[in-house]
Amino acid sequence: MEYRSFGKTGLNVSVLGFGGSEIGEQGVGHKVADKILGAALDAGINVIDTAECYADSEQLIGKTISHRRGDYHLFTKCGHVTGALDQLGFHEWDPRLLAKSIDQSLKNLKTDHVDLLQLHSPSEVRLRKGDVIRAVEDAKRAGKTRFIGYSGDSDDAIFAIESGAFDALQISVSIADQEAIERVLPLARKRGLGVIAKRPVANVAWTRTRVASSDYAHEYWKRLKKLDFDFLGNPDAFATALRFTLSVPGVHTAIVGTSKPVRIADNVEVASSDVLPAAQFEAIRARWNKVAKRDWFGQE
Repeated sequence: MEYRSFGKTGLNVSVLGFGGSEIGEQGVGHKVADKILGAALDAGINVIDTAECYADSEQLIGKTISHRRGDYHLFTKCGHVTGALDQLGFHEWDPRLLAKSIDQSLKNLKTDHVDLLQLHSPSEVRLRKGDVIRAVEDAKRAGKTRFIGYSGDSDDAIFAIESGAFDALQISVSIADQEAIERVLPLARKRGLGVIAKRPVANVAWTRTRVASSDYAHEYWKRLKKLDFDFLGNPDAFATALRFTLSVPGVHTAIVGTSKPVRIADNVEVASSDVLPAAQFEAIRARWNKVAKRDWFGQE
């Protein structure tokens, strides 16, 4: 497993991180989650990313691997109203809700602090008010997180970086989502932010014959139909897609989730291989630059 310096934080992160949304949202039980997360840590993955709104993802992580807390960097997100918090009557970006959400996450994860606490995609308008940034800064001062980050895309991400408030950025980067490569990531590199690539394999949307317009992967599916990369029909299409994202300058870790224990070893093998040859990387970039529409913005 390759490890990279995570911006100015001093953390060394595995290039492959584990994204916790699927184990929460796909109803994975305790035993399966234990196999998945244990296998990830045993393989050298040291980034576990989740969010309070990912169903019971945080609870599963807390129940299965909190006893190995020294083996991984724990990242979570706050801001969305879910579960019992929804009954409190707060707006989703109310700082009082954020404070309660952070405390609930620590309880769920069975820890007294996380390594990275991220605001979960508030808009630039919301960020400009300052109160949500102060809420995570307060959590940092209280020792509930070592670092604070922003998860989001496009203009919102640019404002977050330029605010100077954040240590890290989580942003969509993939063969179907390349806006950030020239528009956002150079600024993040200049400011020394740690960068997490979310949705790094474009939800593997190319493998599906049809995708409903309401489906999370629909936008990527449409884009990939137009991009029509020649490698998408190959058995190693997943490997090419992930290696592309890991070859993007400024990306430190890419989070990939799964609900199947057997996928961990496969994903680790891909992430442990070399970056894409320069010619192949540039061909993918050239195809994007030729085909991409002006409104192909980063997807949350």
